[in-house]
Amino acid sequence: MSSRYPVRVLATLLLALAAAGACLALRTPLPWMIGPLLAVSLASIAGAPTASYTPLRNAGQWTIGTALGLYFSPHVVALVASVWWAIVLAIAWALLLGVGFGRWLHAMHASRMPQVPAKSMRATTYFSGAIGGASEMTLMAESAGARTDLVAAAHSLRLVVVTVTIPFAMQWSGLHGLEINPPGVREVSPGGLALLAVATGIGALAMRALKRTNPWFIGPLLVAMGFTIAGQSLSAVPTWMSNAAQLVIAVSLGVRFSREFLHTAPRWLGSVVLGTFGMLVLCGGVAWLLAWATGLHPATMILGTSPGGIAEMSITAKVLQLGVPVVTAFQVCRLVAVLLIVGPMFRWIYR
Repeated sequence: MSSRYPVRVLATLLLALAAAGACLALRTPLPWMIGPLLAVSLASIAGAPTASYTPLRNAGQWTIGTALGLYFSPHVVALVASVWWAIVLAIAWALLLGVGFGRWLHAMHASRMPQVPAKSMRATTYFSGAIGGASEMTLMAESAGARTDLVAAAHSLRLVVVTVTIPFAMQWSGLHGLEINPPGVREVSPGGLALLAVATGIGALAMRALKRTNPWFIGPLLVAMGFTIAGQSLSAVPTWMSNAAQLVIAVSLGVRFSREFLHTAPRWLGSVVLGTFGMLVLCGGVAWLLAWATGLHPATMILGTSPGGIAEMSITAKVLQLGVPVVTAFQVCRLVAVLLIVGPMFRWIYR
């Protein structure tokens, strides 16, 4: 590790903190997420030596996963279980949408990239369109012989567009503060928080040992859910910890961009942005239909079906108070299904 690396990490965190402070002053939605994300992304594209420290990102996911797990009381679990069929439909929709987006990307760019072999181009567009985690989709794409730089760029850009667009849309439309099932425990207990941290940390390590996806998010989430469902109210997660977690997660997203990023097939990036906005509109329509069918609020279903990431959409639901357990359940189930199904679907479609 370079001796300058800690300095770069510290400078990036200070930039993110300043951006969060500016967003707080401007009263923007999700100031601890959007401010750092935009500031670090722009600085990275401008050529600044930004850097993210992976253990900090893991700690951020650990904190958010724990905080979200505290929402899953027995009543809430029963509510989520009652809409299992809607979750299945949302998964099917995400798979269909990903295939459609991939085919659109292929139609737009296959003829414009003759230097990319046909087989590689099909894998590139397919995995770029899949609604899944960036790292997981990139790894799958690599094994299929795809252009991993294009796949990673597509997912990173899609995630940023969704993370920035939806919170602003929610705030401007007045769709926030609708949470009817806040976490049962509101007070912070030092002893309870320490026990919760140890237990959820063990959960994260166990998930990592099992080589599960997003172990630092899913492990703490499941452990915290277990405590809450069992009626064990150990402690709330302090607000400052949740804010810091949002900041380091945003930094980890922002540093993915670089000056070379804009030179990576500009038309490709433009198509990804256009396609992402199209997916947001389509997902919004599906969300309204599911809201009508389930009786849940449309804003909750929009977050649950949006083509964003688990942590980012769950954080949005938590900060704007928009049905955290339902959003988390939809996003988690979709990610698991996509990771299990997308690979076999590719082999079946493109034999």
